[in-house]
Amino acid sequence: MTKKYFEDFRVGDTEIFGEKTLSEAEIIEFATDYDPQPFHIDPAAAKEHFFGGIIASGWHTGSSLMRMIVDGQIANSSSMGSPGIDELRWVKPVRPNETLHVASEVLSSTPHKYKNDRGFVKFRHTVLNSADEIKMTMVSSILFGKNPNKEPKL
Repeated sequence: MTKKYFEDFRVGDTEIFGEKTLSEAEIIEFATDYDPQPFHIDPAAAKEHFFGGIIASGWHTGSSLMRMIVDGQIANSSSMGSPGIDELRWVKPVRPNETLHVASEVLSSTPHKYKNDRGFVKFRHTVLNSADEIKMTMVSSILFGKNPNKEPKL
């Protein structure tokens, strides 16, 4: 796979990648450590809740998204990290044994104001299940290095 640089992300481009299935045991384990609400950790209590059963913590869904972003988009790139998240929405709960994937759309591409060897790429990452139901959306930027082997445009 060719290493991706700032210049390789064009506004409007969409990539589909990742596959992550969250088992009930994984959901309960994550939530026990990080979000121990009854509808995440207690099957009996979750059944009585309006969700009607165990659901993944939104933070678990977000962590799974981050893993898929690293594996599918930035592991072989010039990523220099992220300045943060602009928007995060949990649209529908993730249920045990749902398989998730990501649709990643480039929203903008902006050269760094002061350092011309890098730039910011803003993405809308959409987490979907195998029926293409939207589970979560996140808008965030990633700082990428520019390709040192390409001539700058004048």
